[in-house]
Amino acid sequence: MEKVKVGIVGCGNISDIYFTNCKKLDGLEVVACADLDLEKAHQAAANYHIEHVYTVKEMLDSKNVELIIILTPPATHASLCLEALHGGKHVYVEKPIAIKVEDGKRILELAKEKGLLVGSAPDTFLGGGIQMCRKLIDDGWIGRPVAANAFMMGHGPEAWHPNPDFFYQEGGGPLFDMGPYYLTTLIYLLGAVKRVTASARISLNERTIKSKPLYGEKIQVHTPTHISGVLDFEDGAVATLITSFDVWGSQVPRMEIHGTEGTLSVPDPNTFGGPILLKRPGVNTWEEIPIIFGCTENSRGIGVADMATAIRANGEHRANGELALHVLEIMHGLLVASESDCHYFPESTCQRPTLVHQKDF
Repeated sequence: MEKVKVGIVGCGNISDIYFTNCKKLDGLEVVACADLDLEKAHQAAANYHIEHVYTVKEMLDSKNVELIIILTPPATHASLCLEALHGGKHVYVEKPIAIKVEDGKRILELAKEKGLLVGSAPDTFLGGGIQMCRKLIDDGWIGRPVAANAFMMGHGPEAWHPNPDFFYQEGGGPLFDMGPYYLTTLIYLLGAVKRVTASARISLNERTIKSKPLYGEKIQVHTPTHISGVLDFEDGAVATLITSFDVWGSQVPRMEIHGTEGTLSVPDPNTFGGPILLKRPGVNTWEEIPIIFGCTENSRGIGVADMATAIRANGEHRANGELALHVLEIMHGLLVASESDCHYFPESTCQRPTLVHQKDF
């Protein structure tokens, strides 16, 4: 298969793992990089032997690039996706696909009009851990799924991130930052969501940065930092989801799926591996389940490789725009439900992506 020529826009914290993995993955050839700070782009090009360094506009206009990976802050995702699509490029964007549902819809509509593909992080659900969980559920190891719980609870990124302000603006917070990992995994395991409700709050109006180089600077908080939600799935399961930047410590599991014949303890959906634990009726202990799928290390970029295969084969990819839009609308719906004291019914839906085959990556 002829490799898809890839350009990466955004050479910040997360770009290193994309450069590393995309250089190794079948079907991809990273030919260019760009950043508003050209020094960062030149440094990335030197570190990873990238042929072209472009401004962002040059990247969008370049005839050398077929697929653009967008790794910029969330507020820029929609505009860059739309510009790339207008320029005839396929796009794969870090989560979330956009901040506003309307922008997410515009991205998918334009892609369809242009005959282009849209992909979006996270692709952690394509890793061996979540793939193994999906196989166990599909094979009936816990019977019919009836409930789930998912918890992402910590005290925010201001302790470690070099520039954490955007985490506390619209499109940030624990829900939009980490929620996509949890929601994508829940949808992959249980299917689409038909109704949500939630309570959300801003617990602290101001945060103090504890990391360098901005140590001591203040951040004004403009998005909820603790969200407790309930999700009703189309197939009947009910899930509890909590995302929080207001918790100093927790011993709750990251995620569990409860079925009529057992409970599955799912690995951290922000990782690609295990452990996976299974509790069956009549057994007093948890059983650790071995993983038979690959990609159990940090494999960010496998969603792009899967997309490249779809581009060349005129097929479907798993970390797709419909899934990302459904996740975005669910997050939006949780906040709307809290603000308006009601349930929210998503208009979007999506299909559960298929299991990965060993030959796929």
